[in-house]
Amino acid sequence: MTSPAGPPPTGGGSGEQKRLKLLAVTACPTGIAHTYMAAEKLAQAAESRGVDMKVETQGSIGAENVLDDNDVKHADGIIVAADKDVDLSRFAGKRVLTVGVAEGIRHPERLIEQVLSAPVHEAGAVTAAVGAGGGKERSVGYKALMNGVSYMIPFVVVGGLLIAISLSLGGHTDPSGGLVIPKDSFWMDVNNIGVIGFTLMVPILSGYIAYAIGDRPALVPGMIGGWIANTGELYDSKAGAGFIGAIVTGFLAGYLVLWIKKVKVPKFAQPIMPIIVIPIVATTALGLFFIYVIGKPISWVFENLTDWLSGMTGTSAILLGAILGLMIAFDMGGPVNKTAFLFGAGLIATGNQTVMGMCAAAIPVMPLGQGLATLIRKRLYTEQERETGLAALFMGCFGISEGAIPFAAARPAQVIPANMLGGGVAGAIAGVAGVEDAVPHGGPIVAVLGAVSGVPMFFVAVVIGTVVTALTTVALVDISERRRRGEALVGTDTGTGTAGLEPALVGAGVGVPGAGAAAAVAQAAVRGSAATGTTSAAPAGSPDLSTGSADEAVADDSPAEVLSGYLTERTVKVRLDAADKESAIREMAELLAGTGKVVDVDELVATALRREAQGTTGLGEEIAIPHAKTDAVTAPVVGFARSVQGVEWDSLDGTKARLVFMIAVPEAAAGDEHLRILSLLSRKLTDAGFRERLLAAPDESAVLGVLREVG
Repeated sequence: MTSPAGPPPTGGGSGEQKRLKLLAVTACPTGIAHTYMAAEKLAQAAESRGVDMKVETQGSIGAENVLDDNDVKHADGIIVAADKDVDLSRFAGKRVLTVGVAEGIRHPERLIEQVLSAPVHEAGAVTAAVGAGGGKERSVGYKALMNGVSYMIPFVVVGGLLIAISLSLGGHTDPSGGLVIPKDSFWMDVNNIGVIGFTLMVPILSGYIAYAIGDRPALVPGMIGGWIANTGELYDSKAGAGFIGAIVTGFLAGYLVLWIKKVKVPKFAQPIMPIIVIPIVATTALGLFFIYVIGKPISWVFENLTDWLSGMTGTSAILLGAILGLMIAFDMGGPVNKTAFLFGAGLIATGNQTVMGMCAAAIPVMPLGQGLATLIRKRLYTEQERETGLAALFMGCFGISEGAIPFAAARPAQVIPANMLGGGVAGAIAGVAGVEDAVPHGGPIVAVLGAVSGVPMFFVAVVIGTVVTALTTVALVDISERRRRGEALVGTDTGTGTAGLEPALVGAGVGVPGAGAAAAVAQAAVRGSAATGTTSAAPAGSPDLSTGSADEAVADDSPAEVLSGYLTERTVKVRLDAADKESAIREMAELLAGTGKVVDVDELVATALRREAQGTTGLGEEIAIPHAKTDAVTAPVVGFARSVQGVEWDSLDGTKARLVFMIAVPEAAAGDEHLRILSLLSRKLTDAGFRERLLAAPDESAVLGVLREVG
């Protein structure tokens, strides 16, 4: 909540004019270039106006120049230029202006003027970034959903892998109990630990969806609501509502807390509202609402689906198999999935093992299909999603369908239909082939352990269903991403100032805890010998500076390498011949190939172009930083080239790129050295004098001399 306030104090009691003190926070989804460019632009604008400003950057390396309580206490206003959620609670009682990160780059002077009349942020308020041309943002609902998914993924991976390992090493088939691990054994303990991880998965999803919407007071009702949703016994159902129920309770808890926060209470009660009153009221209301209002229909659906399936046992095997496959794939542990599974398991005792055979073929299709999709079209997935995909493949082999839940929760409109299509195909093939399963479990593991008859057709069903799911997922996600990028492009054309995607390395994780570290490159410096390149004439039309900086750089006796040795004289070109973006990227890739660190130029170019398809790497101010994370290179390498006429790069400010840096790192690299280099480059490139010196440097050696200023 915000409220208007009068102008901030600008003078002391003695009539002496006080210097204005402002704070700022800059952040973007991946926190590499735009974060630091916005910080530099704001700082420069403040300095030119005689304003004291401290800027906190929330980048991939972590928060830097953090604002402390003393800074906030003496601030006259705070500018938040961010395209991701920033905690505003510490700014209560201060003027807060929230905009997109692009505004911090393009109009820092305007923001400094606007913050003086910005509304005051009140304690407990949740403020979204306003559209001052700050760029198209994802909706609050999408951000909340992704927040829940990002916290849920570790529980899915740890729980699923421990269960799979315990089943593979300590389990055996038992006609009365499926795939069984002996009680009181070591592997049963490992299995129990995995089950705890899976049990916590659903409330964690719900809790952190609620947290993203309603902040800390929503965490408890969200988690307890998720637990209730996953515990069918509380509302007389044999199966809980699963992850779909958790998504529902997460959003209900978040918005319920927001609504309660709006209730006016006496001042004496305000301190206990967020820690006692709101959590208790929201938890009680949500829990009872789910048990008595939502839970009953879930129980009714479970019972009636079971009766309906019982009436279909004499119908066509292909139809029954398709229906069971669709149900198995729909909610992965929810009431629809459990109905189909328990229906098949219950018929085993009657001697009918074909129905369980249909279910067993469909059970692994979802995790296997989603894992395969991350391998088929890597560019559509973050680094964390690709790692989750590998874990899903492993879980799928052991019949753990929950391995696909993170993908379904993140992209339900694309993933659930794809899962159902693949599951239906697998179930139908198993049904028409007469596959039988003697134990209530699914996946390749039951076939390997001898519980399945008709093993060849069982694997045919699983493979075809998996491929169908993977291809359908890729197609639907690709269409969704193209549509979203098209909408963002329209927003830019109409002047909304869309910031585009942050120039993150291809494959780097975004928007989730720990993603920056997972996607980083080797921290150790790769020292390259300085090669003597052919000296080229300065580009025609370059600025003729009389400062002598370039000449002074030539006289520097230090080794001709900068940026930890990633950029050397061999990877500098003073005249870029290409006239368009694709040709420029190829020319830069061939330049990097001269170091011997590029093993496949075509793949390097293709990876860089895929990154461009996700969002431009043109940062404005005649700068572009194309980059790629690919095994087409054996070690990190950086190149630089200048273009006389400039290359059209779809930059934020519409300028053509004349200063082009290209960064390439191998997939298997680790560390955060590349993030340090990107942040240093981004900051330094906001200096107009530095850019002019780069343009004026007469040859490769002079260029390196200028670039040594980066650090």
